[in-house]
Amino acid sequence: MNASVNSPIYDASALATRFREILRSDQIIVDAESKRPYECDALPVYKAMPLLVLAPETTQQIQAINRLCNELKLPVVARGAGTGLSAGALPDKNGVLVSLARLCKIIEIDPEARIARVQPGVRNLAITEAAEEYGLYYAPDPSSQIACSIGGNIAENSGGVHCLKYGLTVHNVLGMEVVTADGEILQVGGCGLDTAGYDFNALFIGSEGLLGIVTEVRVKLLPIPEHARVVMAGFASVLSAGDAVSAVIAAGIIPAGLEMMDGFAIQAAEDFVSAGYPRDASALLLCEVDGSENEVLEHVEHIEKIFHEFGATSCRVSRDEEERALLWKGRKSAFPAVGRISPDYYCMDGTIPRRKIGTVLEAIHRLSDQYGLRIANVFHAGDGNLHPLILFDASVPGELHTAEALGGKILELCVEVGGSITGEHGVGAEKLRYMLTQFNDAELAQFYAIKDAFDPSGMLNPGKGIPTLRQCQEYRSIDASIRT
Repeated sequence: MNASVNSPIYDASALATRFREILRSDQIIVDAESKRPYECDALPVYKAMPLLVLAPETTQQIQAINRLCNELKLPVVARGAGTGLSAGALPDKNGVLVSLARLCKIIEIDPEARIARVQPGVRNLAITEAAEEYGLYYAPDPSSQIACSIGGNIAENSGGVHCLKYGLTVHNVLGMEVVTADGEILQVGGCGLDTAGYDFNALFIGSEGLLGIVTEVRVKLLPIPEHARVVMAGFASVLSAGDAVSAVIAAGIIPAGLEMMDGFAIQAAEDFVSAGYPRDASALLLCEVDGSENEVLEHVEHIEKIFHEFGATSCRVSRDEEERALLWKGRKSAFPAVGRISPDYYCMDGTIPRRKIGTVLEAIHRLSDQYGLRIANVFHAGDGNLHPLILFDASVPGELHTAEALGGKILELCVEVGGSITGEHGVGAEKLRYMLTQFNDAELAQFYAIKDAFDPSGMLNPGKGIPTLRQCQEYRSIDASIRT
């Protein structure tokens, strides 16, 4: 991991000839225009064009691809639906991009074991749609769940608005089939809640494609809750809303979801969806509870009381499933809603202790004033996962650089208060330098050792997730020059 794979420079057409021994011609994309949609993920600030885009349809084809790439010392970047927000699927200009979009079959739904076996290209929401006839669903629900794939969710350990009660991807995946860099097929985890030996499930989930390519997944399905209600409350300040979040958890209530939006995000979402959000509020909380009817009614009453004690200026409970869905639609549409009012936005992703929510949001407001860029805050308040949206105009010289610098300060702030530089978007290429803010040399050395154990040549997704020793030296040199 001290350096990425030292790949020879290949001619794309000649390389395509080698891959036609493995794949059909229609599974190999060579021309520039057809490769263009793959040059970036949902963070288009970072772009690169791969030599080839490959579209395998089976585990065996991926195995053959990895073996050939290992022989040729060719970088390999696996890509799901491309909804990632950290340039984690950024192609290597001297390598191939492997699209998993054609591995999109739901292999089996086992309602008795409450397990779904799926390929990595299956959309997150499609799992729930397939399981609904059995009264089951898949709990992790990122805002992009209508488009994002389960393979991408595994790469970044995605969560969603219901992760507080039901966990992240790592808590809902039972096992996986993985193809290593040299083409070995591994069976990781199993069909139960626990297996003997090391927890390789947890190691692969969130590893951003650095350790292997996932080709099959076994996920846990849950019974659809009997009842669910959302309590929506507006607050005059982010501090009081943040205190209310901590008070709900301290009361022993674990909501299915507990989300927060600031005034700017409220206005944008309401203009976009008309969900009935209070426009005069400086902060909004959406708190969902689910379970039996009596349990839900009891918790709703208790939550309303807490919100009023902490100064809620308005409080409303969803009356039916339609209204509940509308309230969540506003939250899940916050990102595109903000995109309507700014030419560009930069979505950050850091995690902080819940008790620091109000303090950190006030600090972010000060940073916004300092850098002269507006920020809309939308995040998973229950687990402290922030998603500040920095608004800028890339056509204005210097604004992109300013937005990136402001984003970096927010990440440093997260670490300073005891948090992390990422919650569910991953490190990718975007946050490499801020790994040095969170981890010391000894910790980075452990990351290198794990990478070397699975991919000694460094061919899988090079330049992502973990900074190389050379990059660490470059970042420290830049930081030192800034300080002086």
